[in-house]
Amino acid sequence: MNSEVGPIISEGAPGDSNTARVVAAPASLPSGRFQGRAAFEQLVREAFRRAADEGWPEIIISDASFEDWPLREKAVVDAIHAWSKTGRHFTMLAKRFDSVQRYQPRFVSWRKTWSHIVECRHIPSSDPLDFPSAIWSRSWVMQRLDLARSTGVSGPEPERRVALRELLNERLRASTAGFAATTLGL
Repeated sequence: MNSEVGPIISEGAPGDSNTARVVAAPASLPSGRFQGRAAFEQLVREAFRRAADEGWPEIIISDASFEDWPLREKAVVDAIHAWSKTGRHFTMLAKRFDSVQRYQPRFVSWRKTWSHIVECRHIPSSDPLDFPSAIWSRSWVMQRLDLARSTGVSGPEPERRVALRELLNERLRASTAGFAATTLGL
């Protein structure tokens, strides 16, 4: 998972005394296999940073409970906040959201503020071991294949993005609204 970027040399402006200057190019998100919880968490962090930097129009995240996702971290919520603009759409799919409410307070607070771009869906009857744990965007995806070991694959390949989107669409069709942004009392 190397996110370092080598320099790119670009020509200076016409008439500039410097003939070339070094410009940092954005690193691409990792592609290929990842292993371990630390690697998984870093991919989540980096994906949200990249979403903000590149202005991804749509993000879908899916997990049975999101219990081990780093959504409680200030840097992650700040990146999601930087991403959230008019015309963007965020879908969150889970078996249940009680762990999010219990362990991800920063994210819950952000979700309340930005509920107009966040759609939360759940499938309470599904098997948590068979539930996809993934991030999908139009340009990059990440999917955990073994939850116990936090191993999986990520990358921008069109085949990978289409396959994951089809799986998530199937689950979204079976889902119902969940995790209300506000609780109304009588």
